Amino acid sequence: MPLMRIAVLCGGESSERDVSRVSGWASARALTERQHEVWVIDPSAEEPILARSLRDPASVPQIEVPRTPPSNADQPTLRRRTFATLTNGAVLDLLRDVDVTFLAMHGGWGEDGHLQALLEMAGVRFTGAGSSVCAAAWRKDHTSLILRDAGVPVAEQVRYRPAHEDLPVAAKRLIEAGPVVVKPTADGSSVSVRMVNQLSDLVPAHAAEDDLVIEPFLPGREFTVSVVGGLVLPVAEIELRSALFDYEAKYQPGLAQEVCPAAIDRGLAHTLQDLAVRAHGALGFGQDGYCRVDFRCDAEGSPMCLEVNALPGLTPNSLLPLAARASGITFPDLVERLVGLALR
Repeated sequence: MPLMRIAVLCGGESSERDVSRVSGWASARALTERQHEVWVIDPSAEEPILARSLRDPASVPQIEVPRTPPSNADQPTLRRRTFATLTNGAVLDLLRDVDVTFLAMHGGWGEDGHLQALLEMAGVRFTGAGSSVCAAAWRKDHTSLILRDAGVPVAEQVRYRPAHEDLPVAAKRLIEAGPVVVKPTADGSSVSVRMVNQLSDLVPAHAAEDDLVIEPFLPGREFTVSVVGGLVLPVAEIELRSALFDYEAKYQPGLAQEVCPAAIDRGLAHTLQDLAVRAHGALGFGQDGYCRVDFRCDAEGSPMCLEVNALPGLTPNSLLPLAARASGITFPDLVERLVGLALR
């Protein structure tokens, strides 16, 4: 790949802000190792340009994901800053001037299509899927309908808005047959995912939340498959030390073991990879896009798709880099490959 000037966008306004900054700095280091000239930008920060014209990998800091996600109390302020930064001024001029913008802004506007729409309107070339694909993948209830129509198995799911309605009858039935998993309709990194065993545990914990999905808890093994352009990576398995792969388990060492390639028979591996490719296509990811598709098996061992991640993590503990390594693709190779998809 020719040497380029690349801006890395990370941070942002979502509950995944800390994860995103770790992904951003890791990607910046990888790009400088390949001798690209790199700027690191957090559009939600008071001073959005975190680093200018990086060329030396040793000058790129290595940071870790904190144990708990940031509070949402500052989100309105962070969103105002993000919008202002990306629609006017020096940062927008820089994004238009570089060869490509590398997106590492997980969650919220970074994954629901807002960020991509702003960049599309500004004429900025960026990595990853476009705004419409991100919007389709972001809403778990919408994604479930699309995948079901495409023949990708998904668990039964009920939408519930505690602040606006009584608990639906279908949700009561699921809880009574329980346990169930309750999670925000739109969020990432398993933020606010909880397991509920009885009705009395649901209402107090979720009364103030606006939009949730309730689905049966699947007791089987958990897998993930990454699709990068036309390449399907090996199946990874998440071996949990808790019932759920929540935020803390994802980013704190020792709380989950991730194995790739997964120790499964060839038939199951091919099934999971085929379903991941089908999900990739159903949601509109093309040969220039990439995603990570998550599965969990039911009591009979049949895989069900949990979600599709349009901008999966690129931290040292993230699953996409793990699967890439299992294919012989180093982290700098992977990051350059993601850049290359954007240049097609």
